[in-house]
Amino acid sequence: MSNYTKSTNFATKDNLSSGNPLKIVKGTEIDTEFNNIQTAVATKADTTSPTFTGSPVLPTGTTGVTQSAGNNSTSLATTAFVQAALSALYPVGSLYFNSSVTTNPGTLLGFGTWAAFGAGRVIVGYNASNSLFDALEETGGSADATLPSHTHTATFTGTALAAHSHTMGGAFGGGGGIGGGDLNNSQGNASTSSVSAGTPAGSVSVSTEGSSATNANYQPYITVAVWKRTA
Repeated sequence: MSNYTKSTNFATKDNLSSGNPLKIVKGTEIDTEFNNIQTAVATKADTTSPTFTGSPVLPTGTTGVTQSAGNNSTSLATTAFVQAALSALYPVGSLYFNSSVTTNPGTLLGFGTWAAFGAGRVIVGYNASNSLFDALEETGGSADATLPSHTHTATFTGTALAAHSHTMGGAFGGGGGIGGGDLNNSQGNASTSSVSAGTPAGSVSVSTEGSSATNANYQPYITVAVWKRTA
């Protein structure tokens, strides 16, 4: 973008004496001046809907026209437009997440009133068909796992001895005796003794359930700063 610069100072010619050839205004001088003016004008932006090239920079303190919301043209955006666009992205009630700093978004974004939200809680989507999640900002759950009161049943595994009896026989004579290690007598009496079933053969085991430790209820998680816009 060129600025116009005069090539000839015509006013100085008036101070020259009569007859001095430099006092005469020449056609080439006039032509040069008009060429300079033409170049300068051709490289200036129009006042109405100008199209800039290169890297235009607005002068300090310049105030432009704020475009309407949703404008997606190549019109220049003012700081007011940018601020309004950002504010529309985070309406009141929306959440802002940051995984690097815990600075209040009002400081980072330059608008809105924000409050820390959901400290120590995970976010669950709204579900109208589930009574646990059918209201916004509904809370529930516990960070600690509690073992409920319950009983265990012991089950025997193995085989019990069946009922049975044992018989002991012998011959006892009226006048005879015991000899040669044998019991011999044709008139002896036999006796029988029976016993009940024996002790079962097997084992009994009782299983354990649950955990007595606390803080065992956490799902995999990652910590971020969460803020809610309140105004």
